[in-house]
Amino acid sequence: MTAAVEPAGTLDTALAHTAHLLHRDPALAVEQASEILKVVPGHPQAILLLGIGQRLRGDVPAALAVLTDLAAHQPNSAQTHYELGLTLAADGQGDAAVAALRRALQLKPDLPDAWRVLGDHLRALDDPSAADEAYAQHIRHSTRNPRLLEAAAALCENRIAEAEALLRDYLKQTPTDVPAIRMLAEVAARLGRYADAESLLERCLELAPGFVAARHNHAVVLHRQNKSPQALMAIDQALAADPRNHGYRSLKAAILSTLGDYDAAIELYSQVVDAYPRHAKVWMSFAHTLKTAGRQQESIAGYRRSIELAPHLGEAYWSLANLKTFRFSAAERAAMQALLDRDDLSAEDRFHLHFALGKACEDMGDHASSFRHYDTGNRQRRALIQYRADDTSEYVRRCQSVFTADFFNERRGWGAREADPVFIVGLPRAGSTLLEQILASHPLVEGTMELTDIVSLARELADSRWKGADSRYPEVLASLTAEQCEQLGRRYLDRTRIYRKQGLPFFIDKMPNNFAHVGLIHLILPNARIIDARRHPLGCCFSAFKQHFARGQHFTYGLEDLGRYYHDYVELMAHIDGVLPGRIHRVIYEEMVDDTELQVRRLLEYCGLPFDERCLRFYENDRAVRTASSEQVRQPIFKDGVDHWRHFDAWLEPLRQALGPMLDSYPAVPPFEPH
Repeated sequence: MTAAVEPAGTLDTALAHTAHLLHRDPALAVEQASEILKVVPGHPQAILLLGIGQRLRGDVPAALAVLTDLAAHQPNSAQTHYELGLTLAADGQGDAAVAALRRALQLKPDLPDAWRVLGDHLRALDDPSAADEAYAQHIRHSTRNPRLLEAAAALCENRIAEAEALLRDYLKQTPTDVPAIRMLAEVAARLGRYADAESLLERCLELAPGFVAARHNHAVVLHRQNKSPQALMAIDQALAADPRNHGYRSLKAAILSTLGDYDAAIELYSQVVDAYPRHAKVWMSFAHTLKTAGRQQESIAGYRRSIELAPHLGEAYWSLANLKTFRFSAAERAAMQALLDRDDLSAEDRFHLHFALGKACEDMGDHASSFRHYDTGNRQRRALIQYRADDTSEYVRRCQSVFTADFFNERRGWGAREADPVFIVGLPRAGSTLLEQILASHPLVEGTMELTDIVSLARELADSRWKGADSRYPEVLASLTAEQCEQLGRRYLDRTRIYRKQGLPFFIDKMPNNFAHVGLIHLILPNARIIDARRHPLGCCFSAFKQHFARGQHFTYGLEDLGRYYHDYVELMAHIDGVLPGRIHRVIYEEMVDDTELQVRRLLEYCGLPFDERCLRFYENDRAVRTASSEQVRQPIFKDGVDHWRHFDAWLEPLRQALGPMLDSYPAVPPFEPH
């Protein structure tokens, strides 16, 4: 039984004792706070402690009633609004929680935990830049070390180079200071040096295994490096410590989507949407996953809900257009045009709307307006990125120099011997998703997605740390031993095992950009199948020009860049055909459309697979598809789309010029001048 509190002299002691009990025994803290309130009715601090105790012991409705009333009577109490924010979040009211946390920080900007929790909410709301800013403020206000305060201030003000110099200097003297290591990891992440951030966060967790915020940061940088299995493990550990954290749930949903576990991702996104029903980007992320899982009508409803909540959100309009089979209403077209007429629209919203209107006008047969929107959207997007076509051409020349017939003959028999992977390479919008759907309809082949593991291995090899000195890719491949090549092949097989859910003998890796790494693939996986999906250069390039890619395809935002890239791709593949005759099976998209059965039989024969009728009925396969063609490959092949680019022929002269002889010789390959 709790002793009664005397009215005079012991109140501060009783309050301190109650606060001390909160995390040790919240039920006893509730009793103590209740006793105080019997003696001193309406005491704000006692009411606050009562509400906190009720939340900590799991009685969220009672805590919410207490803290809501207290906030109404104490509108300028930052601590009350902070605790109310925590309780609203525990009750699943994410939107209200964010509002309460923002009010707390408005009243008292130096509340470090409020910044951290707000950052978690912003992460759930798919606002990474705002989340990063909140986390930086958390770091800034959670340290009292003057030298770290200076670095934290530089980080918050985006003076990244200054923050890095201060932190490195500080860590030379105090190398085990966990907050400083975490801050330096944040600097590395801001600079895109995710491998460095990963190593620093691993050091943090080695020194402080219970540092949950650092574990969450670790999961984020792993996810950004496409290390999905490790990221999933890290976020599960963070969730074990804080199971109600919607920021953690949202990140886990994104990781699960990457791993192809769409049912689990949809369930998590449903929880996040329930917590933040009025945030457009949460609905959009949810809709993306529904689309991939083939739940088209639900995804359309999700995108439209995003637009209701944020009418300016160009990406939601583009996501509807990107379904390919969706048609905008007259009202939706008018709404998009009205948005473009405004002068307060963000650059990102503006170019997304141009791409969406390009598709809307194309569907109506207004090709002049359609091209105008596509061209404007591409120009606006191109202004925001850095891409040099000369760099791609130079890379092709270096590959030709390294990958000679002698190079491969001297390494015959190297690499892992397994024949499980089937690589589909080429350019985006060349029909690779169709080939994947056909092969994945075979009972011996599992479709996965566009896996990033070969690209990741190439980046690791390009890292100077691989050989302990300066190294360049692909030149570094010449220095590998037979044992190292086998290890790399096994590492690829180990990394991709998590994507193989069905236990079938073969699986597909449909990353088009892997055409740039066919030399590496052959070296480490000599028995893997490699299929080159190729489409008419004008059809392929213009289809890519119409497509806004979320990331990674910077060559698609200009007709000249596209023509040069297509030229370089064909030149590299022709070189590989010359030094490894017959190694790669090429599928011409127009030939697949014209005589599907013949081309499917040839494809299966190359893969060493018996013919199966289900491959001709690929559109009946309800597997999840992540690419822009996801809805198109759920329909039979229609020939009328093959020459669709001809509607835009009048505007494609820059593309024709860049393609040069490549255009007239297709599907054959013109002779290339030796470099």
